[in-house]
Amino acid sequence: MDIKQKPTYKTKRFWAGILLAQFLLFFLFSKVEFIVNLFVKFFEFQKSVHQKIFSLLSFSVGDILYIILGIGLLYFILKIIKKKSRNIFLLRFLILANILYFSYQLFWGMLYFQKPIIQNLPRGNITLKETQDLTLKYLTLCKQTRKLVNEDKNGVFIVTDLNKIKTEILHNQGNLPNFLGHKKAVNINAFKPSLYEGVMSYSGILGYYNPFTAEAQYNAELPSTFLPFTLAHESMHQLGFAREQEANFTGYLIGRNATNLDLKYSTEYFVLKSLLNSLVEKKPEFVKQVIQNYSSEMKRDRMAEKDFVKRHEGFLDVMFGYTNDLFLKSNQQEGSVTYSYFVDLLIRFERSVSKK
Repeated sequence: MDIKQKPTYKTKRFWAGILLAQFLLFFLFSKVEFIVNLFVKFFEFQKSVHQKIFSLLSFSVGDILYIILGIGLLYFILKIIKKKSRNIFLLRFLILANILYFSYQLFWGMLYFQKPIIQNLPRGNITLKETQDLTLKYLTLCKQTRKLVNEDKNGVFIVTDLNKIKTEILHNQGNLPNFLGHKKAVNINAFKPSLYEGVMSYSGILGYYNPFTAEAQYNAELPSTFLPFTLAHESMHQLGFAREQEANFTGYLIGRNATNLDLKYSTEYFVLKSLLNSLVEKKPEFVKQVIQNYSSEMKRDRMAEKDFVKRHEGFLDVMFGYTNDLFLKSNQQEGSVTYSYFVDLLIRFERSVSKK
């Protein structure tokens, strides 16, 4: 080996070792409740700082960052393939990987190991009858609220003022029940339409939270039935609820008694679909009967959703669904198409409310 290459080789080993040490260290951190709580407290500080900074810009800074990282990754790969530049660019890649991994864990990753919300709710087995009864309740609620919202020329539900929905979501963050813990609402509008909305429509992704900028991105092309609840869901990530189904549950708490009817209907409709999805294998005839009992307005909304999904089916949908499933499971969560944890949280909460 050339003498000039020895320091580079040793340095590469050093940074590779640091990356491996980070993997092990954060794994150990995730097992210690006291340390996890320290990361949670740090998040409470940094979320308001990040949101204040990046909310000043109307476009998605996080999306620009991802574009730069994507181009940079391709550039690194091309340089690493070439023998002459391999050593120095492999070293730079390892340094960058260390920085990104540490930043991700510091700003977000450790929040997946917070105490689960379900530990603060009433215990007991969830019965099929209980789930079916709640499904019928939300069918009735959906029918009632659907009659009060606006439609487009095709008779499909349409959101009339997205800014009002954002304002109510931020307001309702301050009214979440105490059993969820001490998550402070910052009341900063950091919702951003994604720059990748065309790709998102084909990937099946409705929205996402950027841990580096604390922005809540959403797909502006979504049917209106999806859009308000997607905003509520992503706002819960901004508040510090990392697990997907816990963000769904807290998003439901944001929208269940909303004065904004668009948000209320989108929330109730999401809950109804989640309950039906949880029953489709065990009680298929019941699910079929409930769908048949949708109001004519709800049936039009359902067809609009199905048309949107059908128009955007393809390879990306399968690929992103698979990778998202792996990501969720690697962070102590259910897969991307599983609603059982959300339904458990929902029913246990409904129990506690009905007893009051």
